[in-house]
Amino acid sequence: MSIELETAAIGGLSGFLRAKRKHVPPPGTPCANCATPLEGAYCHVCGQDADLHKRSIRHLVFEAVEGLFEFDGRIWRTFPALFFRPGRLARDYIEGRIVRHVPPFRTFLVALLLFIFAAEHAAHEETLAEAHRKQVEAAKLATPQGRAEASQKLRAEAAKDLKENLDEDAKDRLDDLKDSDANRAKVETSYAARVARHQARYQRALQRADLVAQGQQVSVVDLDTDLPGAQKHRAKESWWKAAIKKATANPDYYWSIVFEWGHRLAIVLLPVLGVTLAGLYRKHKDVFLYDHLLVAMNLLSFNFLISAAGLMLPASWMSWWFLGATLWSVVNLYQTLRGAYGSSRLGAALKTLVVDLVAFFAFTFGLTGVFLLALAQL
Repeated sequence: MSIELETAAIGGLSGFLRAKRKHVPPPGTPCANCATPLEGAYCHVCGQDADLHKRSIRHLVFEAVEGLFEFDGRIWRTFPALFFRPGRLARDYIEGRIVRHVPPFRTFLVALLLFIFAAEHAAHEETLAEAHRKQVEAAKLATPQGRAEASQKLRAEAAKDLKENLDEDAKDRLDDLKDSDANRAKVETSYAARVARHQARYQRALQRADLVAQGQQVSVVDLDTDLPGAQKHRAKESWWKAAIKKATANPDYYWSIVFEWGHRLAIVLLPVLGVTLAGLYRKHKDVFLYDHLLVAMNLLSFNFLISAAGLMLPASWMSWWFLGATLWSVVNLYQTLRGAYGSSRLGAALKTLVVDLVAFFAFTFGLTGVFLLALAQL
């Protein structure tokens, strides 16, 4: 699936970076495919490109540079409109003014491709950063001072967790005892068992801190080992923990699976948004499902592009970028609905809320499913 998407998107990208034709044969030249006399850059019978495709090395170099820097003029009308006049762009598509713009599906595929590349780049950079953090931590643990600091940190975290757990259990105990129908003996027994479990886990954490201070190689262990009910607890979490360990051990492979299924999620979002728009504007008899899908392509293309730009930024800037991008996407959606469907201000605002909620839940559930499915395939 990813290969097909990338091939299609690269084909679309070539439409943005097309050089001027300078090797078209004169009118009347027979088409190389069907022998019909040519009247332009394409055969009007079979549609074959009339370009002679004969190049010197000098022409190849020149056209490569020209293709990189001389964009198709339609991109200068389409992309600014996608970001700043989305309603007018969507209305042009609905009313059939398409030739002046880049085809919406081509824009959608190129935007998706750029987003995928940016997301893969961000994931790879995070993997490298995590590996660097582990190297720094290992180097720190190689010194007595570093081991002492790590041991002290583990002790402090264990004490904090113990206090929070005991406070929460004490509150739950009091709440249960306030119930007149509660079995006091059962409540006290359950409370004592939870306290004993927390105390035992705390002791295990202290043991681990001692081992770290001594310089012993200690892996992240399950502190519930040999505690009451631990066998049942581990049985429930065995698949999850095993999958997490595999993903942690080979993050690049895990993320490759995530992106493989992520392509499909992006495609699924298109009909979800299209059907949502069709339901909200079902009274617009002159607007068909095809038109709603064109509007959905524009919305997704905008979000893919601003997300791709954010993923290429330094980590310290990403949170600010995506905060601004979230607000911008709401405004962009509102402008799209106002311009494409002629909604009133209040109507567009309410429908913006509905579309945002549908997109949020569809994306959240879909992304969660992608992560779990990738874990299951490890």
